[in-house]
Amino acid sequence: MSERKQQRAPQLRAVQTKAAILRAAAEVFDEFGFSGASISKIMKRADVTQGGMYFHFSSKEELAYAVMVGQGDGLEFPAGEDGLQHLVDITLYLAEQLRHNPVLRAGVRLAVEQGEFGLRDDVAYQAWVLEFRQQLRFARAKGELQPEVDDHELAWVLVSSFTGAQLFSQASTGRVDLPQRIASLWRYLLPAVAADDIRDGLRLTLPPSEPTPEPVADSKVEPEPEPEPESAPAPTPAPAPKRRSRSASEKRA
Repeated sequence: MSERKQQRAPQLRAVQTKAAILRAAAEVFDEFGFSGASISKIMKRADVTQGGMYFHFSSKEELAYAVMVGQGDGLEFPAGEDGLQHLVDITLYLAEQLRHNPVLRAGVRLAVEQGEFGLRDDVAYQAWVLEFRQQLRFARAKGELQPEVDDHELAWVLVSSFTGAQLFSQASTGRVDLPQRIASLWRYLLPAVAADDIRDGLRLTLPPSEPTPEPVADSKVEPEPEPEPESAPAPTPAPAPKRRSRSASEKRA
């Protein structure tokens, strides 16, 4: 093994270990909150040693902050042209993800609970303001917004409204109805912000996803059997030679 490969192997293991710790921490924080989580629970969930844990994170607070600011990691937003419809789709997608994505759920929960670990930090909220504002700028360039709409102010209103809606939905239904609540939010916002000529054409539901092909049970493709060659007609058997009967004289001999 070359010297470069020898150096690369420990680096790869360290990256994989850190990713496993963050994933496990998100699951534990999502289930138990900051107060109910512990380093030992996270270590057990991640299947790492104490040395491996403290090599990457010195405390539960540091780990919680990493999960909080990384809440959007791994998300794959719906495909589509940038603009107002895409922004609607992103918020509906986030509503769906908050029902089952532990990384996003934990980050959102920790942003609310951050006072428990001594923080008052809006970096996670500002990241979403920036994301939403970018789509609003595209919408502005395409003439999709009312002239009086301020894209930064609207992005702030959207993040604030989404945050309140998801908290209310979590308390009342465990976020089961969150997509419907976000659709209702847009139903009342769009008349005030969307240009008249596009408002009626905006969807308040996610577009249908592409069907996933059914997995093949055995990836090995069996070759099609070759057709058997047509058999030639069986040859007509030659007549058996007639036995010559012996004459009387031959019999007597």
